[in-house]
Amino acid sequence: MKTTIIAYPRIGAHRELKRAEEAYFKGTLTQNDLLKTASELRKTNLKTFTEHRLSLIPVGDFSFYDGMLDTACMLGIVPERYRKLGLSELDTYFAMAHGWQNEAGDVTALAMKKWFNTNYHYIVPEFDDGTAISLHADRLLAEIEEAKQAGIENERIKVSVTGPLTFLRLTHFTGNETADTVSTAVASACADLISRLPEGCWVEFDEPWLVRDLTEDDIRLFRKLYTQILDAKSGRRILLQTYFGDIRDCYKEATALPFDGIGLDFVEGRETTRLVRTYGFPDDKVLFAGIVNGKNIWKCNYDKALAVLPKAAKLVLTTSCSLLHVPYTTANETRLPADVLKHFAFAEQKLGELQDLAEIADERAKGAELSDHAVAALDENRALFAGTRVTGNEQVRKAVAGLTPDSFVRKPAFAEREKIQHKEFQLPLLPTTTIGSFPQTREVRSNRLKFRRGEITREQYDAFNREKIRECVELQEKLGIDVLVHGEFERNDMVEYFGDHLDGFLFTENGWVQSYGTRCVKPPIIWGDVSRREPITVETSVYAQSLTKKPMKGMLTGPVTILNWSFPREDIPKKESTLQIALAIREEVLDLEKHGIRVIQIDEAALREKLPLRKSDWHSDYLDWAIPAFRLVHSGVKPETQIHTHMCYSEFGDIIRDIDDMDADVITFEASRSNLEILGDLARAGFRTEVGPGVYDIHSPRVPSEEEIESAIRKMLRYIPKEKLWVNPDCGLKTRGETETVPSLTHMVEAAKAVRKTLE
Repeated sequence: MKTTIIAYPRIGAHRELKRAEEAYFKGTLTQNDLLKTASELRKTNLKTFTEHRLSLIPVGDFSFYDGMLDTACMLGIVPERYRKLGLSELDTYFAMAHGWQNEAGDVTALAMKKWFNTNYHYIVPEFDDGTAISLHADRLLAEIEEAKQAGIENERIKVSVTGPLTFLRLTHFTGNETADTVSTAVASACADLISRLPEGCWVEFDEPWLVRDLTEDDIRLFRKLYTQILDAKSGRRILLQTYFGDIRDCYKEATALPFDGIGLDFVEGRETTRLVRTYGFPDDKVLFAGIVNGKNIWKCNYDKALAVLPKAAKLVLTTSCSLLHVPYTTANETRLPADVLKHFAFAEQKLGELQDLAEIADERAKGAELSDHAVAALDENRALFAGTRVTGNEQVRKAVAGLTPDSFVRKPAFAEREKIQHKEFQLPLLPTTTIGSFPQTREVRSNRLKFRRGEITREQYDAFNREKIRECVELQEKLGIDVLVHGEFERNDMVEYFGDHLDGFLFTENGWVQSYGTRCVKPPIIWGDVSRREPITVETSVYAQSLTKKPMKGMLTGPVTILNWSFPREDIPKKESTLQIALAIREEVLDLEKHGIRVIQIDEAALREKLPLRKSDWHSDYLDWAIPAFRLVHSGVKPETQIHTHMCYSEFGDIIRDIDDMDADVITFEASRSNLEILGDLARAGFRTEVGPGVYDIHSPRVPSEEEIESAIRKMLRYIPKEKLWVNPDCGLKTRGETETVPSLTHMVEAAKAVRKTLE
């Protein structure tokens, strides 16, 4: 029984790649040193794969920033504005990823969106008319050679490539060209790539697009692409790899094509087992069965995983998706007790699970008696799942059970509240604000680290943060911002900070997961029932409000985002966990209001993230409890209290009416990086909520000009009534430097004032 994985984390067990890239961006590390760091990380991964006896070794799953961007560059799809900069190949790549601004030129970054139903962000390729598609595979070929130098034989190499269907469906075409018109050239480049790969290797084309609701055009394009590609596979074995769901819309078409292997997701794929049992699986193909969860950190239940394994002539056990979405290893966790850690499997531990499962499945298939090792592994796993992990909080469970329809309704209705709030706040047209956080400088991070290590007292830590809050408020007053924030200097992460003040959460030391590029997050683990242990933001918000007469936003993270950006429980439904969190955050909202905070922002940045990939599941499996969970949080506040929320880096057009139904008073969206595409959706939906589409991209180091922002505001006014439009950046400013933040906000406020004068 063979084993493999789809892909592995690439940032380094201690975020070595992140640190090297950031040093390179600052000019303190050479390109050669950056390339050396990357090579060392890849070699470390290869060693790990070999030690865990993976049968097929993934190669090509490494990236300096993003796999979709890698594929675009490999196909020569680089927009003219980046080529004109005259930069090195690597710097051109980074310019596409996060923009570029110096004497060589000034360009914004490509759009960035969420990768299917995960918190990973991909770079959206952009195809200009006139782009000549051709293969540029030197980097990938060098990585293959690196694997061969490490002793990996051709037959064990599995080259990972973004599938052409998924790539084309996620690419933004700026002119007359379409996915159809360029498909032949893309397939030709893929065929060219195959011909340059080692004979005997596997070539994995990742096609998560196939688990969505497919149109006839999707299926036609799928057939067209792979008919051409498969004709060129001579001497290489081609794997169609799918994940994040099942391929019910094209199962027959996929199994009929001459692939050598097909990868199916048995974890998230609801219909996968039925499809295989109903239609069978071809004996001439290898089934890559994804039975170990690649998204969550809980140990695999061996009996349940093996129970879904179908009868197939040729079988390889693998993960349900890339291990990019989980941390590296539990070996780096020294603070969590052994009785807790035994329940977790990070990326490296999942390799061990595959090894156990393969051994058990292999011996069972042969009708042989299980080896001592297999018996011990199975017994230990059964004992883990036979025990009781946590004791439930009956008070929390009763509170959830006692919710009624009225618990989710805020009164009075939106239109009446809007009139009350306009009178209450007397804000100007196009009020300006920011999303919440201000730059987390080295000084801020150092203060937090010293406190965590016990090098300074709580009083010293709080005094430092209060001084930073005072400076932040003074800066906003000076800039002329209308609704202020306190800067969030006390917060390490918008989810971890709240989880740290709630019962039911656990935290890792080194459980870092890549969110995009050099941005890494450390998701909390929802261990048990969730409740509010103590006030979380009240003291800080009240202090910040005392420094200004302008409205000061209380800043909270919403229940759906806390759930989606944590590793959720698998022993209770997600709806149950979310409502528990919502009740806890509701207590904080009412406490803020009681202490005089009149504007409260409850961020739901990740609302769109876990939306099922098939529309038929949207409401029954998600929206029917996710939207009410948000309403539960704020349904008890007074009409004079203004509720804001924020969402980013997703496609919201298809659920825009559901977002309006959240019944917030103001919603801010990431919009500038996606070229303000959301404006048309808002207009078509008759969006009632006041709205602030982001006027500039905070994930890029470039500083937007006043004219650029003014142009964006004027474009927004063509779609949004002036009485409902707010002006704000795309997202929080945590990741930016002070030298970028101040001029950017200055330009934003001045642009708003300039447009406001013309409106008045």
